[in-house]
Amino acid sequence: MSTSIDKPVVLPGGLNTNRQIAQWLQFLPDGRVRLLSGKVEIGQGILHALAQIAAQELALDVSCIDALAASTALSPNEAVTSGSLSVQDSGIAVRLASRHARMLFTQAAAAQYAVQVQDIQVLNGQFMHQGRVLCGYGDLCHAVDLHLEVLPAERLPSVTLAPGSSPVRPDLVRKFFAAADYLQDLELPGMLHGRMLRPPNLQARLNDDIWLQVCGRVQQLPGVQGVYRDGCQIGLLAQTEVQAIQAVEALRQALVEGRAWSIPFELPDATALSNWLRNSPLQTTTVASSTPAVDVARPPAVRTLQADYVRAYLHHGSMSPSCALAQWRADALDVWSHSQGIFNLRRDLALALAIAPERVTIQHMQGAGCYGHNGADDVAFDAAWLARFARGAPVRVLWSRHDEMAWSPLGPAMSVGVQAGLDAQDRVVFWQHDVWSQGHGTRPGRNATPALLGCWLQHADFPILLAENAAMSAGGGSERNAVPPYQFDALQVLNHRVMQMPMRVSALRGLGAHTNVFAAESFMDELAHATGQDPLAFRLQYLQDPRGRAVLDHVAKQAQWPHRDARQQAHAARGADTAWGQGLAYARYKNTGAYCALVAEVEVAEQVRVKRLYIVADVGYVVDADGASNQLEGGAIQATSWTLLEAAKFDRSQVLSVDWESYPILRFNDVPEVSVELLSDAQHPSVGAGEATIGPCAAAIGNAVFHALGVRVREMPITPEQIVKAMDQADTV
Repeated sequence: MSTSIDKPVVLPGGLNTNRQIAQWLQFLPDGRVRLLSGKVEIGQGILHALAQIAAQELALDVSCIDALAASTALSPNEAVTSGSLSVQDSGIAVRLASRHARMLFTQAAAAQYAVQVQDIQVLNGQFMHQGRVLCGYGDLCHAVDLHLEVLPAERLPSVTLAPGSSPVRPDLVRKFFAAADYLQDLELPGMLHGRMLRPPNLQARLNDDIWLQVCGRVQQLPGVQGVYRDGCQIGLLAQTEVQAIQAVEALRQALVEGRAWSIPFELPDATALSNWLRNSPLQTTTVASSTPAVDVARPPAVRTLQADYVRAYLHHGSMSPSCALAQWRADALDVWSHSQGIFNLRRDLALALAIAPERVTIQHMQGAGCYGHNGADDVAFDAAWLARFARGAPVRVLWSRHDEMAWSPLGPAMSVGVQAGLDAQDRVVFWQHDVWSQGHGTRPGRNATPALLGCWLQHADFPILLAENAAMSAGGGSERNAVPPYQFDALQVLNHRVMQMPMRVSALRGLGAHTNVFAAESFMDELAHATGQDPLAFRLQYLQDPRGRAVLDHVAKQAQWPHRDARQQAHAARGADTAWGQGLAYARYKNTGAYCALVAEVEVAEQVRVKRLYIVADVGYVVDADGASNQLEGGAIQATSWTLLEAAKFDRSQVLSVDWESYPILRFNDVPEVSVELLSDAQHPSVGAGEATIGPCAAAIGNAVFHALGVRVREMPITPEQIVKAMDQADTV
């Protein structure tokens, strides 16, 4: 006789792996509520947004919610804070856990006061019956068991969501007045200071004889506690930060003067990145196809257009270098980190240090903002490794600016080829999009061996891991947003993953969406121009999603799109010494997330200046309008910097862009005016806003430059040199 075992109900977001209310909420006798989340604060305001969700569901003022920083000792494991998924996944978990908790507390109040559940209202955290206050959450916290699995939404009381509000973020005031809230500010009693010394690149080797000569001299410098080496993982400890900096610089200079480094492997030619990407060993996969194979017959086309687009390697460019603190207590390790994935980091630290994960506790603290995989995880390993030599003293490791720029993972260079066929009526009958790129992920916690820089540099058997791409169900990596949002008769999208790792790369905000949307939306403009059609009208022919059409319609009205040619003529008639242009672009992030349409206005003289950005986005139900707008605006400004200025510089042996002079970013006086409109609808679930503007902004700027100059620049950054190059190429066609 067979018996059936009920499978667990699939719960949404972070609830599916953290199923109990108690993993998300703690109610205190004073009426306050602690909110636990595995998502970390990186400047995007996620803790404030989650607190608003809990407050809304519990009928509490948001000031009564204490959203705690993530910790492996206390928080639910929500993997990594990335992909614009925090409100989408953690938000729904907090919402349903809070809704279930409110139901349990209401039932407890009804039982204690012998009234009907349906007759109780909750107002400002007080349970009311016929206008009389019965009690508050704090009065009942010991009577309600929260170690229960959260019920699915359909089994909880229905709630009508009011429009999201925008209360002031409490952390911003502290930031504005320079409160010591950042990890870089943390000081522990008896703390030692560590600094790291890195080889020129991942494949470099160190001469042992020269090392022994140099190491002994540095050991004698004032305040130096010790100099330590395992392979090419080299660090030192000193009593003060200044002593550590002086000692590591002396060590660096001595090794360079002694020619201690040998470099058996050359980096790619920075002047021919597209060729290197396309001619490297490749792993090719089909991302999307409306036909069984590339070679099958396509709908008849009377002409085919084709274009290639390129993005350089990019730095994160965090305002402060990465930092971590670590302290060993017997065989247990405490780490303070600004990692975006503290549980993943714990796993790889345990692998690297050969201890049980349960012996590692990681407390998240805010560091300099980074949307992607910077050096936060690597410096945590550095601190833990050096702390083993510190005899129980806490160790603080702060990377230098040089370390941060040269050794944080770069955003991968990309090359994209797009072609389309047009029929006799100038309609697109096939579309092909090819991507060449390294993978976009080497985050910790996802492989059998650690994905930590220091481990790769040691003698230990920890191989350098090739960058991988996330599954398309999670949005993909290099192929993110390579599938166009438009409906074409035939479609082919191929991803060619580069199977080499000369440059250390990983996730950078938006992953492949920045370049794929730049390429696809630039090419849509090229097709519109080739067929004599308005770029907006051309897109609307092939866009069926009503939410996508809505953001395009709204942004066109905001930016006075129908009058752009007249405005351009008026600008020229005024005798301006700049060319004026306006460009438009659209994407739905990951094809499943936020809808975004964006118009850029530029003026071009010696260089491109973005004067204004119009953004319209649909992020579903808006929890925090101010927070969502800030995320959209911030993403657009960062994309402006990438698109106009940023490109990592390197020779055949090492990264050269190691400071702000060699890696310029957008300055405050170049920040454009930005307007944001949110199309909110409580009928659609909330999705993230942090990366939605990255691709559309790049493409809109490129299209605006074409409108201003009549020259198509297909390689980012769009510098004066690239414009001249494009003009020269146009002259030779």
